[in-house]
Amino acid sequence: MSELTWIPAADRTDLLAPPVAAALGAAPGARVAEIDAGLADTAAFCEHYGTPPETSANCVVVAARRGGETTYAACLVLAVDRADVNGAVRRRLGARKASFAPMDEATGRTGMEYGGITPVGLPAGWPVLVDEAVAAADDLVVGSGLRRSKLLVSGEELAALPGAEVLLIVRRGE
Repeated sequence: MSELTWIPAADRTDLLAPPVAAALGAAPGARVAEIDAGLADTAAFCEHYGTPPETSANCVVVAARRGGETTYAACLVLAVDRADVNGAVRRRLGARKASFAPMDEATGRTGMEYGGITPVGLPAGWPVLVDEAVAAADDLVVGSGLRRSKLLVSGEELAALPGAEVLLIVRRGE
């Protein structure tokens, strides 16, 4: 287990993807820690750094399609949960079909690295569907836009991000 040193994200914008650094005003309490980029995936990160998975959140990009139109949204769920993309997310987006966006689309549209995508700094107009458990949490570890660092942000700040909507987007009790 390795220790993480959390510092105000505004003090180390070099550890953030450019769109994340530009959007820090939306999450002024965010802190950042440098990590081993090879450990960016949630399970490896939690094991190596001794972080309980329930104190981490994953941000996934969803492509929702209806009538030849594709819209993109982000879903933010605790690392111990999975977004109900084909149920709650698809219905909320009014789509006929919803799926995880392919890696090249997700990274190209967000300006972030795969494995580091975060809800801070997403494109304007994207819905950010925040699961109720995320919004209710204290500090959570999320991506920084880069694989070599992580952000620590309160659930309250995540729920207040531009485009954020708090709702139940995971299946509980299964």
